[in-house]
Amino acid sequence: MALPPLIPSTWSSFPVEFRNRLGSTVGRQRSMYSDGHLLIVAHQLPERDEPNRRGILYWREAGGEWKCSSGEPGKVALGLHLDRNAKRLDAYEQQASTAKHAEDFLPLLDGLAPIVRSNRNLLATLEEARKSVPEVRELIDHRDRAYDLSRQAELLYEDVRNSLDVAVVRRADEQAKSTKEMMMAAHRLNVMAALFFPFATLGSIFGTTLTENWSWSQSAVPFAVLVLAGFVGGIAMTAYITKKT
Repeated sequence: MALPPLIPSTWSSFPVEFRNRLGSTVGRQRSMYSDGHLLIVAHQLPERDEPNRRGILYWREAGGEWKCSSGEPGKVALGLHLDRNAKRLDAYEQQASTAKHAEDFLPLLDGLAPIVRSNRNLLATLEEARKSVPEVRELIDHRDRAYDLSRQAELLYEDVRNSLDVAVVRRADEQAKSTKEMMMAAHRLNVMAALFFPFATLGSIFGTTLTENWSWSQSAVPFAVLVLAGFVGGIAMTAYITKKT
């Protein structure tokens, strides 16, 4: 989808030098100064997985009047831009406060990464603009607020990343405990199988009843021998399985 033109058609007195320095896309965030005119090239807040950056221009004419390419009142437009950044960061902080699992933190990191870069570059741009026109006091306030937002974004990103690391370690620990419990359960089953395997083997060979189905004897002695042999065999096999190597 084609991006809208950066320079509004109503900016008839826009300096030619600025026009020549702007390309067909917004490029990086930066400031320009020429003959008393100041131009701040900023990025609108990036959405998650947004490949292209949408530009927004803040132009201060030589006479001191501000204009914004988005159509917002020029005098307050830059402050509104910072307000939107602050609101987006507050929303991410709210999401981070309720996140518990690794799958909750991953979308936060994906969304915060471009915002961290955008705020850091905006801070550098406003610092550059302040140096160009040091007499403009509102730029100092905007610069200081941009610093606070950049710091907030970086700290939030670090907190989310640290929380993700903790969640991953916790999940790995839970999986390790679960694996250990499964191994212990499997070991118990193996011990039980080893204990009763001789009984099952002897029973399948000779039968286990004391009735006429036991054709070769009507005495209980063979049955007792079978049970004893199975018990001894089971103990021996269990000892072999549980033997430490």
